[in-house]
Amino acid sequence: MLDEKYLIDKLRKTQNLLRDEYLFLIENREKCSDYLFKNAREVCDEIYGKKVYIRGLIEFTNFCKNNCIYCGIRRDNKNVDRYRLSKEDILNCAEQGYNLGFRTFVLQGGEDNYYTDEILCDIVKSIKDKYSDCRVTLSIGERSFESYKKLKLAGADRYLLRHETATKSHYEKLHHKEMSFENRINCLENLKKLGYQVGAGFMVGSPYQTMENLADEFIFLKELNPQMVGIGPFISHKDTPFKNEKSGDVDLTLFLLGLIRLTLPNVLLPATTALGTLDENR
Repeated sequence: MLDEKYLIDKLRKTQNLLRDEYLFLIENREKCSDYLFKNAREVCDEIYGKKVYIRGLIEFTNFCKNNCIYCGIRRDNKNVDRYRLSKEDILNCAEQGYNLGFRTFVLQGGEDNYYTDEILCDIVKSIKDKYSDCRVTLSIGERSFESYKKLKLAGADRYLLRHETATKSHYEKLHHKEMSFENRINCLENLKKLGYQVGAGFMVGSPYQTMENLADEFIFLKELNPQMVGIGPFISHKDTPFKNEKSGDVDLTLFLLGLIRLTLPNVLLPATTALGTLDENR
């Protein structure tokens, strides 16, 4: 007979559970959420104390070549007011952020073919040359091994690439047929091979997702062992095919964050992905 507190104690001690044990906790979360949160907070405090790492997020383009069914900037959405920031715009953002005390800049955008390797490498190198004490994180989607290598050599330190779901059949229900689950996972593996600090992550409550899918996320994340994990509730967007779908549950998202903290104690967890309020890591 499985017991919630026993499993949480086991997870804290070993940083690992069986898939069915994760599933049991997720399905019985109302009985043990307080106990999980208590343990997760203690582990977080042991590792990070009260430190919070603030990042400067620069959303530099909302053009995207992809047509992900859940995403508001999907290429088929004709209602989006599209924009691109120039190199000068981006460097101006970095200057303002640096003066405010930011020491990590995140360049984030859709998969926009306008930004070639040459353009992006020039931007990354310019930021690192001017602010040598800063880290540059990229969140610009799937690219080739050679592209990731060039960006790493230009000075990029970290790369965020949410896998969105660790279940192939579920992935295919969320993305247009031109996108490949295997390629997404391969990109994460390439980033690790190149020495990036890697961030992965998934949506909570996306259409067709099951509790079993969520349990599988922890097996996947344990094997991948990323330095960052960003998860957040699915939010239905009015200009997508999922506009009438129910958005994900925040309480479930918070419970899963607690499980991630015990599974990967040293991982950086962005607070924005859970509540959409602060852009921070801890």
